[in-house]
Amino acid sequence: MATEYGSIRFLGTNRRNPYAVHPPTTEFNENGIPQTPKALCYVDDWYKGFAVLTAYKAGTYYPGYEKTLPNSFSQSDSNFINRILSDYNLTKAADERTMVAKKTFAEVYEEFYTWKYEQDKSRVYSHQAKDSTRAAFKNSKAIHNRPFSDLRHQDLQNVIDACPLKYSSKELIVSLFKQMYKYADIYELCDKNHSAHVKINIPDDDEHGVPFTDQEMSIIWKHKDNPTAELILILCYSGFRIGELKSLDINLEQRYFYGGLKTDAGRNRTVPIHSSIFNMVARRIQYYGKLSKYSESKFRIEMYNFLSSVGIEKHTPHDCRHTFSMLCEKYKVSENDRKRMIGHSFSGDITNAVYGHRTLEDLREEIEKIEVCY
Repeated sequence: MATEYGSIRFLGTNRRNPYAVHPPTTEFNENGIPQTPKALCYVDDWYKGFAVLTAYKAGTYYPGYEKTLPNSFSQSDSNFINRILSDYNLTKAADERTMVAKKTFAEVYEEFYTWKYEQDKSRVYSHQAKDSTRAAFKNSKAIHNRPFSDLRHQDLQNVIDACPLKYSSKELIVSLFKQMYKYADIYELCDKNHSAHVKINIPDDDEHGVPFTDQEMSIIWKHKDNPTAELILILCYSGFRIGELKSLDINLEQRYFYGGLKTDAGRNRTVPIHSSIFNMVARRIQYYGKLSKYSESKFRIEMYNFLSSVGIEKHTPHDCRHTFSMLCEKYKVSENDRKRMIGHSFSGDITNAVYGHRTLEDLREEIEKIEVCY
């Protein structure tokens, strides 16, 4: 028997202890031939040798261990078998821990990708979602070959900081990190979520888009009873991103949204619920318990299908945010309040950034300037 366990050699008959028990080979001669190490001990039975090697592998072996084994036993000896199994289980657990510790970021990514996109049949993901995940992995090349369990917050942060791409690309990488650590937590591949505090240290430059025209808005209003049209209107009259809706606090009594994601200016912002969409918001909360029943990818599909069905050229969900900004400008909403409600920073404007306090009613007075063309 010669394995990573070690080896048991039969030395011949007429010996009191004819089995030599050797630990695993670690040395080789100049021709690459393994050199059998010195025996741990000599025993009178092969099964005793196996018990010694199992204990050695498990880390429970000590010199003289073999003398604690029974002088005579049968393969059905429960105490002896349980002793071997106990050491074997320790060995197996140690091997599993070693395997986990050796898994690279790339190997964990492959497992995660299969788990999310191929094994989970409860959801259907778009090609865009899969492409985005693969792109994020490609852009984290610096840690592909690093053991996943060795990675720390700064290793992940360095990937984000070193990425020369736009904010949106960095955002995909951060999302991938968070999803992989969620997977790793489920399957006990890590002791801590080191992605929790990774952030993007540049301004959001992904604010380009095309707002809906007045004519297009009029068409959408005519179909306001359509659930997808309803959600488009809520986005257009609040300025929130589709990805922010699930985490919003909605106060129907005082009629305002509170929440937001991404930038420091975008988080925890207050936006009054425009009177034109209040009944829509209240109805969705009553029916669904939340504003959106869709995932982001699902809403995109529903939105594209709806717009096509009513003769409107393709717009993205982000265009709803630009529509809100356009409406604010068109109806002379205060520029500073527009920034507050849409979550833009007061870059260079220390007075408004620090001292520009506005009440809910101040903001409501501004947002209600926006008129609706039904």
